[in-house]
Amino acid sequence: MLIKEPLKIKNTLFNNRIVMPPMASEKTENGRITEGHHHYYDKRCGSGHIGLVVTEHMYIMPQGQATPGQIYIGDDACIEGLRSLTDVIHRGGTKCIAQINHAGYKSPAALTGMEPVGPSAVEARLKNGDIVLPHELSADEIKEITAAFAAAAKRAKAAGYDGVEIHGAHGYLLCQFYSPLSNKRCDAYGGSLENRIRFHLEVIAAVREAVGEDFIVAIRMGGCDYTEGGSTIADCVEACRLFEQAGIDLLDLSGGHCSYQPVGKAAPYFEDMSSAVKAAVSVPVLLTGGIVDAETAERLLRENACDLVGIGRALLKDPHWPETHIYK
Repeated sequence: MLIKEPLKIKNTLFNNRIVMPPMASEKTENGRITEGHHHYYDKRCGSGHIGLVVTEHMYIMPQGQATPGQIYIGDDACIEGLRSLTDVIHRGGTKCIAQINHAGYKSPAALTGMEPVGPSAVEARLKNGDIVLPHELSADEIKEITAAFAAAAKRAKAAGYDGVEIHGAHGYLLCQFYSPLSNKRCDAYGGSLENRIRFHLEVIAAVREAVGEDFIVAIRMGGCDYTEGGSTIADCVEACRLFEQAGIDLLDLSGGHCSYQPVGKAAPYFEDMSSAVKAAVSVPVLLTGGIVDAETAERLLRENACDLVGIGRALLKDPHWPETHIYK
Protein backbone atom coordinates (compact mmCIF):
# COMPACT_ATOMS: atom_id res chain seq x y z
CA MET A 1 0.00 0.00 0.00
CA LEU A 2 1.23 3.47 -0.89
CA ILE A 3 -0.02 4.83 2.43
CA LYS A 4 2.59 2.67 4.21
CA GLU A 5 5.48 4.09 2.20
CA PRO A 6 7.83 6.59 3.88
CA LEU A 7 8.15 10.22 2.79
CA LYS A 8 11.13 12.47 3.35
CA ILE A 9 10.96 16.27 3.70
CA LYS A 10 14.29 18.02 4.15
CA ASN A 11 16.20 15.71 6.53
CA THR A 12 13.07 14.37 8.23
CA LEU A 13 11.70 10.93 7.30
CA PHE A 14 8.04 10.15 8.00
CA ASN A 15 7.55 6.40 8.38
CA ASN A 16 4.29 6.46 6.38
CA ARG A 17 1.77 8.84 4.76
CA ILE A 18 -0.72 8.91 7.67
CA VAL A 19 -1.06 12.30 9.36
CA MET A 20 -2.92 13.20 12.52
CA PRO A 21 -4.03 16.77 11.76
CA PRO A 22 -4.37 19.50 14.39
CA MET A 23 -7.46 19.03 16.56
CA ALA A 24 -7.92 21.18 19.66
CA SER A 25 -7.98 19.04 22.79
CA GLU A 26 -8.52 21.99 25.18
CA LYS A 27 -6.45 20.29 27.90
CA THR A 28 -4.23 23.19 28.99
CA GLU A 29 -3.78 24.82 32.36
CA ASN A 30 -3.22 28.54 31.77
CA GLY A 31 -2.03 27.74 28.26
CA ARG A 32 0.55 25.17 29.38
CA ILE A 33 1.00 21.50 28.48
CA THR A 34 -0.50 19.00 30.95
CA GLU A 35 -0.44 15.25 31.55
CA GLY A 36 -3.74 15.20 29.69
CA HIS A 37 -1.87 16.16 26.52
CA HIS A 38 0.72 13.45 27.12
CA HIS A 39 -1.95 10.78 27.49
CA TYR A 40 -3.99 12.03 24.49
CA TYR A 41 -1.05 12.00 22.08
CA ASP A 42 0.63 8.88 23.44
CA LYS A 43 -2.60 6.93 23.02
CA ARG A 44 -2.53 7.71 19.28
CA CYS A 45 1.21 7.82 18.57
CA GLY A 46 2.62 5.16 20.85
CA SER A 47 2.55 2.46 18.19
CA GLY A 48 4.54 4.54 15.71
CA HIS A 49 1.89 3.88 13.04
CA ILE A 50 1.25 7.57 12.44
CA GLY A 51 3.89 9.18 10.25
CA LEU A 52 3.28 12.77 11.31
CA VAL A 53 1.33 14.65 13.94
CA VAL A 54 0.55 18.32 13.50
CA THR A 55 -0.23 19.35 17.06
CA GLU A 56 -3.24 21.54 17.81
CA HIS A 57 -3.02 25.25 17.04
CA MET A 58 -1.12 27.36 19.55
CA TYR A 59 -1.58 31.08 19.95
CA ILE A 60 1.51 33.19 19.35
CA MET A 61 0.47 36.22 21.44
CA PRO A 62 -2.34 36.99 23.91
CA GLN A 63 -4.15 39.12 21.33
CA GLY A 64 -4.58 36.07 19.08
CA GLN A 65 -6.04 33.50 21.48
CA ALA A 66 -9.02 31.61 20.08
CA THR A 67 -10.30 29.50 23.01
CA PRO A 68 -9.76 29.21 26.78
CA GLY A 69 -8.04 25.81 26.60
CA GLN A 70 -5.66 26.63 23.77
CA ILE A 71 -1.90 26.03 24.07
CA TYR A 72 0.28 29.14 24.39
CA ILE A 73 3.58 29.48 22.54
CA GLY A 74 4.09 33.20 23.10
CA ASP A 75 6.91 33.13 25.66
CA ASP A 76 10.01 31.08 26.41
CA ALA A 77 8.44 29.61 29.55
CA CYS A 78 6.36 27.34 27.30
CA ILE A 79 9.38 25.52 25.86
CA GLU A 80 9.87 23.01 28.67
CA GLY A 81 6.27 21.80 28.52
CA LEU A 82 6.30 21.57 24.74
CA ARG A 83 9.54 19.59 24.94
CA SER A 84 7.80 17.07 27.21
CA LEU A 85 5.09 16.71 24.56
CA THR A 86 7.47 16.22 21.63
CA ASP A 87 9.31 13.59 23.68
CA VAL A 88 6.05 11.66 24.09
CA ILE A 89 5.22 11.86 20.38
CA HIS A 90 8.74 10.93 19.25
CA ARG A 91 8.91 7.92 21.56
CA GLY A 92 7.13 5.65 19.07
CA GLY A 93 8.88 7.05 16.00
CA THR A 94 6.23 9.57 14.93
CA LYS A 95 7.38 13.01 13.76
CA CYS A 96 5.65 16.21 14.88
CA ILE A 97 5.06 19.71 13.59
CA ALA A 98 3.77 22.61 15.70
CA GLN A 99 0.87 24.62 14.30
CA ILE A 100 1.13 28.30 15.26
CA ASN A 101 -1.74 30.74 14.91
CA HIS A 102 -3.28 34.14 15.46
CA ALA A 103 -7.08 34.03 15.45
CA GLY A 104 -7.60 37.63 14.31
CA TYR A 105 -11.16 38.80 14.86
CA LYS A 106 -12.06 35.28 16.02
CA SER A 107 -10.21 36.07 19.27
CA PRO A 108 -13.05 36.90 21.70
CA ALA A 109 -12.63 40.18 23.57
CA ALA A 110 -14.25 38.51 26.59
CA LEU A 111 -11.36 36.02 26.62
CA THR A 112 -8.38 38.22 25.74
CA GLY A 113 -9.51 41.54 27.20
CA MET A 114 -8.35 43.09 23.94
CA GLU A 115 -10.03 44.53 20.89
CA PRO A 116 -10.37 41.96 18.08
CA VAL A 117 -8.21 42.73 15.05
CA GLY A 118 -8.41 41.92 11.37
CA PRO A 119 -7.49 43.06 7.89
CA SER A 120 -10.40 45.50 7.63
CA ALA A 121 -12.77 47.39 9.91
CA VAL A 122 -15.85 45.67 8.53
CA GLU A 123 -18.41 43.68 10.50
CA ALA A 124 -17.92 39.92 10.57
CA ARG A 125 -20.42 37.32 11.71
CA LEU A 126 -18.98 34.51 13.82
CA LYS A 127 -20.26 30.93 13.86
CA ASN A 128 -22.12 31.52 17.12
CA GLY A 129 -24.04 34.35 15.48
CA ASP A 130 -22.14 37.17 17.16
CA ILE A 131 -21.17 40.14 15.03
CA VAL A 132 -17.76 41.69 15.62
CA LEU A 133 -16.25 44.89 14.27
CA PRO A 134 -12.47 44.36 14.27
CA HIS A 135 -9.77 46.97 14.49
CA GLU A 136 -8.02 47.27 11.11
CA LEU A 137 -4.38 46.34 11.59
CA SER A 138 -1.81 48.94 10.63
CA ALA A 139 1.36 48.06 8.73
CA ASP A 140 3.35 48.37 11.96
CA GLU A 141 0.95 46.06 13.81
CA ILE A 142 1.24 43.51 10.99
CA LYS A 143 5.03 43.60 11.46
CA GLU A 144 4.59 42.95 15.21
CA ILE A 145 2.44 39.89 14.52
CA THR A 146 4.91 38.67 11.89
CA ALA A 147 7.69 38.89 14.49
CA ALA A 148 5.51 36.95 16.96
CA PHE A 149 5.06 34.14 14.40
CA ALA A 150 8.83 33.97 13.93
CA ALA A 151 9.50 33.92 17.68
CA ALA A 152 6.93 31.14 18.15
CA ALA A 153 8.57 29.08 15.39
CA LYS A 154 11.95 29.46 17.08
CA ARG A 155 10.42 28.20 20.35
CA ALA A 156 8.92 25.20 18.56
CA LYS A 157 12.35 24.29 17.24
CA ALA A 158 13.85 24.67 20.71
CA ALA A 159 11.13 22.37 22.06
CA GLY A 160 12.17 19.54 19.74
CA TYR A 161 9.58 19.79 16.99
CA ASP A 162 10.53 18.56 13.52
CA GLY A 163 8.86 21.53 11.89
CA VAL A 164 6.34 24.30 12.21
CA GLU A 165 3.06 24.96 10.42
CA ILE A 166 1.75 28.48 9.88
CA HIS A 167 -2.04 28.44 10.25
CA GLY A 168 -3.70 30.21 7.34
CA ALA A 169 -7.05 28.44 7.25
CA HIS A 170 -10.49 28.24 8.92
CA GLY A 171 -11.17 31.95 8.99
CA TYR A 172 -8.29 32.88 11.30
CA LEU A 173 -6.11 35.96 10.78
CA LEU A 174 -4.04 34.97 7.75
CA CYS A 175 -7.15 33.49 6.15
CA GLN A 176 -8.96 36.77 6.85
CA PHE A 177 -6.29 38.58 4.83
CA TYR A 178 -6.45 36.02 2.01
CA SER A 179 -10.22 36.02 1.53
CA PRO A 180 -11.97 38.81 -0.41
CA LEU A 181 -14.92 38.28 1.95
CA SER A 182 -12.99 39.76 4.88
CA ASN A 183 -10.16 41.74 3.27
CA LYS A 184 -11.40 45.09 1.96
CA ARG A 185 -8.08 46.93 2.24
CA CYS A 186 -6.85 49.38 -0.39
CA ASP A 187 -3.16 49.28 0.56
CA ALA A 188 -0.35 46.79 -0.16
CA TYR A 189 -2.20 44.09 1.83
CA GLY A 190 -5.50 44.20 -0.07
CA GLY A 191 -7.03 43.89 -3.50
CA SER A 192 -5.04 41.56 -5.75
CA LEU A 193 -4.16 38.01 -4.75
CA GLU A 194 -0.50 38.99 -4.50
CA ASN A 195 -1.43 41.71 -2.00
CA ARG A 196 -3.81 39.49 -0.04
CA ILE A 197 -1.02 36.94 0.56
CA ARG A 198 1.67 39.53 1.24
CA PHE A 199 1.23 38.96 4.99
CA HIS A 200 1.64 35.20 4.47
CA LEU A 201 4.85 35.69 2.50
CA GLU A 202 6.26 38.02 5.13
CA VAL A 203 5.47 35.49 7.85
CA ILE A 204 7.05 32.67 5.82
CA ALA A 205 10.24 34.71 5.33
CA ALA A 206 10.43 35.67 9.01
CA VAL A 207 9.81 32.10 10.19
CA ARG A 208 12.43 30.70 7.80
CA GLU A 209 14.99 33.20 9.04
CA ALA A 210 14.20 32.22 12.63
CA VAL A 211 14.46 28.43 12.19
CA GLY A 212 17.03 27.99 9.41
CA GLU A 213 16.98 26.04 6.17
CA ASP A 214 16.91 22.46 7.52
CA PHE A 215 13.73 22.87 9.62
CA ILE A 216 10.40 22.03 7.97
CA VAL A 217 8.18 25.07 7.40
CA ALA A 218 4.62 24.20 6.35
CA ILE A 219 1.51 26.29 5.84
CA ARG A 220 -2.09 25.27 6.35
CA MET A 221 -3.92 27.04 3.58
CA GLY A 222 -7.63 27.76 3.69
CA GLY A 223 -7.49 27.76 -0.07
CA CYS A 224 -11.14 28.14 -1.00
CA ASP A 225 -14.14 29.63 0.80
CA TYR A 226 -16.59 27.66 -1.36
CA THR A 227 -18.76 30.77 -1.11
CA GLU A 228 -19.81 33.29 -3.74
CA GLY A 229 -17.43 36.23 -3.72
CA GLY A 230 -14.86 34.37 -1.65
CA SER A 231 -11.49 32.80 -2.39
CA THR A 232 -11.38 30.22 -5.19
CA ILE A 233 -9.44 27.09 -6.08
CA ALA A 234 -7.66 29.09 -8.78
CA ASP A 235 -6.57 31.57 -6.09
CA CYS A 236 -5.26 28.68 -4.02
CA VAL A 237 -3.24 27.21 -6.87
CA GLU A 238 -1.52 30.52 -7.57
CA ALA A 239 -0.95 31.24 -3.88
CA CYS A 240 0.60 27.80 -3.36
CA ARG A 241 2.92 28.33 -6.33
CA LEU A 242 4.12 31.52 -4.69
CA PHE A 243 4.47 29.82 -1.29
CA GLU A 244 6.64 27.13 -2.88
CA GLN A 245 8.82 29.82 -4.44
CA ALA A 246 9.08 31.43 -1.00
CA GLY A 247 10.48 28.22 0.49
CA ILE A 248 7.49 26.39 1.97
CA ASP A 249 8.24 22.67 2.39
CA LEU A 250 4.71 21.30 2.86
CA LEU A 251 1.27 22.52 1.79
CA ASP A 252 -1.54 21.47 4.12
CA LEU A 253 -4.86 22.22 2.40
CA SER A 254 -8.16 22.89 4.11
CA GLY A 255 -11.12 25.26 3.99
CA GLY A 256 -11.17 29.03 4.30
CA HIS A 257 -14.18 30.75 5.84
CA CYS A 258 -16.10 27.50 5.31
CA SER A 259 -13.77 25.99 7.92
CA TYR A 260 -13.47 22.18 8.00
CA GLN A 261 -16.39 21.28 5.72
CA PRO A 262 -18.07 23.21 2.90
CA VAL A 263 -21.85 23.17 3.13
CA GLY A 264 -23.39 20.43 1.01
CA LYS A 265 -20.06 19.02 -0.19
CA ALA A 266 -19.34 15.31 -0.02
CA ALA A 267 -16.15 13.88 1.45
CA PRO A 268 -13.25 14.04 0.79
CA TYR A 269 -14.17 17.70 1.09
CA PHE A 270 -11.12 19.30 -0.49
CA GLU A 271 -10.04 16.72 -3.07
CA ASP A 272 -10.81 19.08 -5.95
CA MET A 273 -8.54 21.73 -4.46
CA SER A 274 -5.69 19.42 -3.49
CA SER A 275 -5.65 17.75 -6.93
CA ALA A 276 -5.36 21.14 -8.63
CA VAL A 277 -2.59 22.29 -6.29
CA LYS A 278 -0.62 19.04 -6.53
CA ALA A 279 -0.60 19.32 -10.33
CA ALA A 280 0.95 22.79 -10.02
CA VAL A 281 3.65 22.35 -7.34
CA SER A 282 6.52 20.00 -6.55
CA VAL A 283 6.46 20.14 -2.73
CA PRO A 284 4.35 17.58 -0.83
CA VAL A 285 0.63 18.22 -0.39
CA LEU A 286 -1.36 17.12 2.66
CA LEU A 287 -5.12 16.59 2.32
CA THR A 288 -7.52 16.33 5.27
CA GLY A 289 -11.31 16.39 5.33
CA GLY A 290 -13.80 13.58 5.82
CA ILE A 291 -11.37 10.72 5.10
CA VAL A 292 -12.32 7.82 7.35
CA ASP A 293 -11.33 4.60 5.55
CA ALA A 294 -8.14 3.11 4.13
CA GLU A 295 -9.58 2.62 0.64
CA THR A 296 -10.29 6.33 0.20
CA ALA A 297 -6.91 7.30 1.63
CA GLU A 298 -5.11 4.93 -0.73
CA ARG A 299 -7.11 6.13 -3.74
CA LEU A 300 -6.27 9.78 -3.04
CA LEU A 301 -2.57 8.95 -2.92
CA ARG A 302 -2.61 6.80 -6.06
CA GLU A 303 -4.63 9.35 -8.04
CA ASN A 304 -2.15 12.10 -7.12
CA ALA A 305 -4.65 14.14 -5.13
CA CYS A 306 -2.06 14.40 -2.34
CA ASP A 307 1.16 12.98 -0.88
CA LEU A 308 -0.02 12.69 2.73
CA VAL A 309 -3.49 11.94 4.11
CA GLY A 310 -4.88 13.56 7.24
CA ILE A 311 -7.10 11.33 9.37
CA GLY A 312 -8.85 13.61 11.84
CA ARG A 313 -12.18 12.76 13.42
CA ALA A 314 -11.68 9.05 12.77
CA LEU A 315 -8.51 9.13 14.89
CA LEU A 316 -10.31 11.19 17.49
CA LYS A 317 -12.94 8.45 17.80
CA ASP A 318 -10.56 5.51 17.37
CA PRO A 319 -7.01 6.19 18.63
CA HIS A 320 -5.94 2.90 17.04
CA TRP A 321 -7.24 3.73 13.54
CA PRO A 322 -3.92 2.81 11.82
CA GLU A 323 -3.95 -0.62 13.46
CA THR A 324 -7.61 -1.32 12.67
CA HIS A 325 -7.51 0.03 9.10
CA ILE A 326 -3.95 -0.18 7.76
CA TYR A 327 -1.73 -2.40 9.91
CA LYS A 328 -4.26 -5.14 10.59
